[in-house]
Amino acid sequence: MTKLDTKQHILDEAGFRYNFDRMVYFNRKSKKIISVEFAEDNDEEDLERVVREETGGKEWKYYFSSGEPPEPAKREIEAALGGC
Repeated sequence: MTKLDTKQHILDEAGFRYNFDRMVYFNRKSKKIISVEFAEDNDEEDLERVVREETGGKEWKYYFSSGEPPEPAKREIEAALGGC
């Protein structure tokens, strides 16, 4: 299994889905959004830690390699995910 396959398996097992328009993985239950770049740039252990991290699930938590996106970008991403 390649590293990319392992990372995809980690995300799939944690209930993340992929949004092609925004190039992010998201999980509505845990309210987490992970960019493709973040998943690619971090090793499996870091990705596993992020997936398991407790966030309280009240507001979306963003994991981007470039840091948290600005508010307008967040609103666009959330709207693309169905305003969840």
